[in-house]
Amino acid sequence: MRYSVRLLDVVAIAISILPIAQVSGSARDLKNADLQFPSIFEQPQHSVDEIASFQLLAGGAAPTLRVISPEEEWERQVEGWERRREALEKQLQACEEDSCDARVETVSELSNIYFELGEYQKVTALLSQQLNEAKNSLNSQLEQDLLDGIRANLERNWDFKAAYGIVANRRLWTLYRDGKLTWEEVVEISELNLFTAREIGDISREVDSLHGLGWAYRNTALYSESFGFYREALEITKNGIQNLNSTESAIEKDLLFREYFLLTEIGILYTDLAQYDAALLSLEESLEKNKRYAEQYSSPALHANIYSTEVFQGFTLYNIGILRLQTGDSETALEYFLDVRNNYPPFDGGGLYLNIGNVHFNLGEFGEAAEAFEQSSRFVFLGDPGMPGFALNGLGRSQVELGNYAQAFGCYQRALRLFKDLNDPAGESQTLSNLAALAERQNEPELAIALYKESVNILESIRDNLADLPIEARRSYTESVSDRYRSLADLLLQEDRIVEAQRVLDLLKVQELDDYIRGVERTSETETGMAFLRPEELILARYDELQTSAIAVGQELDDLKNIPQTQRSAEQVQRIAQLTDLLDEINGDFRDFASSPDIRSLIDQLSFEAQEASLSLNQLDRLRDELQQLNAAIFYPLILEDRLELVITVPDSPPLRRTVDVSRKELNAAILAFRTALTDPHTDAAAPAQQLYDWLIRPLEADLAAAGVETIIYSPDGQLRYIPLAALHDGDRWLIQQYRINNITAESLTDLTESDATQLKILAAAYANESLVHSPEVNGTTYTFSGLPGAGQEVDGLPTETKFFDEAFSLAAIRPILDEYTVLHFATHAAFVPGVPEDSFILFGNGDTPTLRDVADWSLNGVDLVVLSACETGVGGLGNGEEILGLGYQFQVSGAKAVMSSLWQVSDRGTQVLMTDFYAALNRGLTKAEALQAAQQALIAEELIAIEGSDRAGAPPTSREGSPIESNYPGYSHPYYWAPFILIGNGL
Repeated sequence: MRYSVRLLDVVAIAISILPIAQVSGSARDLKNADLQFPSIFEQPQHSVDEIASFQLLAGGAAPTLRVISPEEEWERQVEGWERRREALEKQLQACEEDSCDARVETVSELSNIYFELGEYQKVTALLSQQLNEAKNSLNSQLEQDLLDGIRANLERNWDFKAAYGIVANRRLWTLYRDGKLTWEEVVEISELNLFTAREIGDISREVDSLHGLGWAYRNTALYSESFGFYREALEITKNGIQNLNSTESAIEKDLLFREYFLLTEIGILYTDLAQYDAALLSLEESLEKNKRYAEQYSSPALHANIYSTEVFQGFTLYNIGILRLQTGDSETALEYFLDVRNNYPPFDGGGLYLNIGNVHFNLGEFGEAAEAFEQSSRFVFLGDPGMPGFALNGLGRSQVELGNYAQAFGCYQRALRLFKDLNDPAGESQTLSNLAALAERQNEPELAIALYKESVNILESIRDNLADLPIEARRSYTESVSDRYRSLADLLLQEDRIVEAQRVLDLLKVQELDDYIRGVERTSETETGMAFLRPEELILARYDELQTSAIAVGQELDDLKNIPQTQRSAEQVQRIAQLTDLLDEINGDFRDFASSPDIRSLIDQLSFEAQEASLSLNQLDRLRDELQQLNAAIFYPLILEDRLELVITVPDSPPLRRTVDVSRKELNAAILAFRTALTDPHTDAAAPAQQLYDWLIRPLEADLAAAGVETIIYSPDGQLRYIPLAALHDGDRWLIQQYRINNITAESLTDLTESDATQLKILAAAYANESLVHSPEVNGTTYTFSGLPGAGQEVDGLPTETKFFDEAFSLAAIRPILDEYTVLHFATHAAFVPGVPEDSFILFGNGDTPTLRDVADWSLNGVDLVVLSACETGVGGLGNGEEILGLGYQFQVSGAKAVMSSLWQVSDRGTQVLMTDFYAALNRGLTKAEALQAAQQALIAEELIAIEGSDRAGAPPTSREGSPIESNYPGYSHPYYWAPFILIGNGL
């Protein structure tokens, strides 16, 4: 009997991925089998030579299996496919020129080869072209034959249910298992499957494809697109269920399964976006539908029968636990995780135990945490092969807290070897950071700094590739990444290495911005990361030598141990013993690394060179020259758990460091109290303003006075971003009465040398009509707004003829002309929300809601200033001010030099008065920072410019909604009116 090549492929797939018990029966049975795949957290199996597999299945003598590498196998297959592709393309061209009987077979095989080669868009283009030609020629038989071929290929090779972890194609399964299938490929394959599913009218696969697209876009942080695909899939599913007749129970079962799984995925997406109420509603609805499904059916739909219904119930409960963990309710989270562990088969056992470990660690239960992390490290999650490494890091941290430093060191070394072997830089950076913390705990600050630097530089190198990380790895990355910068800056400041610390603080701002925005472009200032001193380079080189040796020995040892004991030769047994001894010796070298004579010598040398570097001003020459010309100082505060560090750079001096004994908790409480006072004009704001002045400015008073500066270029940290530095009070006057304030996202992202535009050319727009109500939905949340009564009068008073009001204030009207003006003034609602840029938006008068992400696509070259006169930050709660960083950055990256925005929604008339004074000062030739200072000082002193046609200066204050405001302060002198406006970018 001759076996076809197609059957041989199926046999090879079955042998390589199915449990032995499933490979039975006749060849015909196997060919028609609905191939099932192992659970996604099982250990991967080795590929075997296809011919050997065929002989084994055919009943011949069992050969010696030749284990071949995936790379070797793939290269061999690619060569054959490329030769066959060339022949088929010629054959198809001949068919098109002169009809032939083999056209359908040629199209089918060629599309299959395109798919195997990863050319998914070519598959779609080929099939689309052939189907259109058949339709246009009214050849219904050819069209049906093509559709039959599409269906066969989809079922046999193309079916990729990404979110389920089920892949029909062998190569894709291997890539997915090894974590090497990129999200871009997932999108392209899902788009192809969506096309084919719609062509053949397969509603289940249509939903699966949309599900896969939603899953891929969620993993690349494109949340709006993800929501769109999930909702479309859910709508199709629900409509399909409603339109079924009583005889279609199998289809109903299939769609009901998809419905509750999609609801869980949508709940996960809401959790990612910190929309916890919506997340809980979706997850609970999924759980309820899942339970009803379980009562009706004993198992899920056929396509997902590698799982039980209980697995998916556990999966939903597990994600409710994650939601509770992210909201800080560790005890409740633990209850959910333990319930899943004890009563449900895990969908992702490694992730479950990892999160159980995280909860115990957060609760200070380090012994229990260690046990859970140890369990997690034994799982291999095919979608994220690096998960055991993150579990080992958790285990190492737990051992540190238990005082078991040697065990912790061993865990970190195992994790580092794993991440290096997987080429996983995010995991490598996290592990190096943990090693640095361990060195710091053991009083080795110089070694810790070198390791922290290496960790930070790896982070800097991978910022452009975050989308390729698995979701769990990226969550771990974003949760801890800022702490690594802070730890390095903290340690450098303790060692009085202030120049290097200032560099870290700047990188920290950029990294926090990138965590929020994603895709912040690296500049010449940031791409070099942290510079290593020569002894640090030698220390890390020696460490890397040991690590490389350990990886090579460990890999060889693992390969030999994969051979069953009964099949090992005497030479292999001897080599295993040798390698075990060698690995023990290398691990001993690691443990003694810091105390070895050559490393001690380098550390001593490092201490001297670090002192020299801290005295060197070579790195600061450019910055000193700029500050001299601007008569300014750059001010970076750093909030640490136990203290506040103030780092300031003034002309003709190295950076200065001042330390304030105040905890993060105490400082944040004062910030909240101050912001509360600032947003209520009935409240005395001076008292909380003095407390923060004592912590932030008083330690620097002498330094600022000695330098004679007039401007503070300010890069606030954490929740300090929610309060204006201008409103601090020394007991006699507000800070703005002494210094101009210019906020920046980061010094490295701000050009402070370019001067202001010489002539104002203003485009102004307002949403003012109170009767015009808009209820936009932004990223799943519905808002309701009405026009601002004074916004029209505010814009009416501006010195420009270009004005748009209400419905005329639209994206279509103004976006094409934005870059023709030097100032853009928008008097309208804007909300800047902690979380993701898609949640932050500007509301135009016609209801358009461009988000912070959309702003990056605007062309604002030549725009000197964007004014948002009615925006709010911290909507929904205070975070770390990332949305304020994002606001400044997105407008700057679009071309604008600076943004002036408000930190809270303020008085209507007060804003009119301040803006009138501000633009009058700009017309007198003052810089933006000077003009804002002049306007703010005028409101404080009640020295206001009268607005033509109205005695606004003497009129009683009103809110943005038009209601009167009473205050114990005269006129508009309370900081509620003048303090919310801050300049971000180049206001100098």
